[in-house]
Amino acid sequence: MTSPTDSTPTRAPAIGTPAGPALALKERLSGLVTAGAGAGLLGVAAWLTPDEAGHGTHEQLMLPRCSWVGLFDKPCPTCGMTTSFSYAAEGDLAQAAITQPFGAVLAVLTAVLIWGGLHSALTGARVGGFAMRLMNRWTLIASLVLLLGAWGYKLLTWGG
Repeated sequence: MTSPTDSTPTRAPAIGTPAGPALALKERLSGLVTAGAGAGLLGVAAWLTPDEAGHGTHEQLMLPRCSWVGLFDKPCPTCGMTTSFSYAAEGDLAQAAITQPFGAVLAVLTAVLIWGGLHSALTGARVGGFAMRLMNRWTLIASLVLLLGAWGYKLLTWGG
């Protein structure tokens, strides 16, 4: 990168450093929205009562019963996610992981997102760019493998 006034190379700001004045408001608002969305998600999860069966908590949100359970008496790939989030939001990470391992991981990542968003909102730091660089095909593949592994776990521990 070069400066507009001369050809001397300049360095891009380091990850997590405060943004320039023009971007600071945008970064802060983006961080605030991110933190608010994550807090809203975990807030709803905390409001729910985790279903002891390990699935079905979503029905408290007036959502229909899982069609996989009705048709096949087997869990779907995301079975237990809402229940897992609910346990995690209550602070019971062990039960969240037992219920749906990938759901527990996502709940923890949601909490990390809240803190990252708050950091960005308070400081104007560019943490969103760092997070976006983590989103690549290997992250997608790893997420898919973890999701399928968690589904396999649910199939093995399924009690109906």
